Amino acid sequence: MAVKFRLAQLLPELLAAFDRFFIDPLKTDPQCWAKNALSRALAALECQDAEVFLRGMRHIQLEPVWGGSEDTAGTLRGMCALALVQCRSLPETELLHCLMELLIDKVTSVRVEGVRAIEQVGSGNAALLLRLIAILAFDEPEVLGACYGGILAIEGASAIPWIARFLAGADETAAEAAWAIADQRSPEAFSALRNQFGVERDTWFHSVLLSAIALSRQQEAFDFLFNLIRAGPRHAEAAIKAIVDSKPAEEVMKQLEAIISGDPRLARAFHAHRKAPR
Repeated sequence: MAVKFRLAQLLPELLAAFDRFFIDPLKTDPQCWAKNALSRALAALECQDAEVFLRGMRHIQLEPVWGGSEDTAGTLRGMCALALVQCRSLPETELLHCLMELLIDKVTSVRVEGVRAIEQVGSGNAALLLRLIAILAFDEPEVLGACYGGILAIEGASAIPWIARFLAGADETAAEAAWAIADQRSPEAFSALRNQFGVERDTWFHSVLLSAIALSRQQEAFDFLFNLIRAGPRHAEAAIKAIVDSKPAEEVMKQLEAIISGDPRLARAFHAHRKAPR
């Protein structure tokens, strides 16, 4: 309610409540529900007290579960990291030092939020830090994918050739790189994905690249997929699936229907993918 009605005058009460739920938290705030809601409200109301968000970012709450204990404060740590970025009192270097703490968090989703927080810093230093994480490649594909996306968000299309180097692995990490490049939705993105498709030998990664090409949303990309369909059966069904899954404009779907209209097998594949649950 405080957020909905923009009641910034309630910040002192929200801060007092936030502090209270750190006292005997397993009893006063199981699953961190209250602290999560309060941190979300404090961020929305642009609280500038960095120490508040640092406290939440560093909080670990181990609660009993069958066979041991479970940390329930992951969501809180991630939200507070993102909120910390808006605190103007923290110099950039100090802010990055704080956010780096989350890069070794035991929870994958928290590490992802840490990367996204570094992305929101938006500076050259932040981009360099994300590049270092990507090069070291010590983490899970989901985290590395957030790094690729963060680098592209900060540096733009100029970073596509650098990110494209990670496509060569033809694995889950390479797939994350492909999705990140596709999100640029630019001719440069399509070019990088098409070039990798031309040299790729892995069948599974072929389908990943085709999906990414469709998601780049370039007319040149759709024309490339149309030509694959016309060329024969090798990539035709995968190209159809990539186009349908990308939920393109109606005009693109009409072009696709016209291309497959004379081929019963491709028409069946088209209708099967169109009806498949998303």
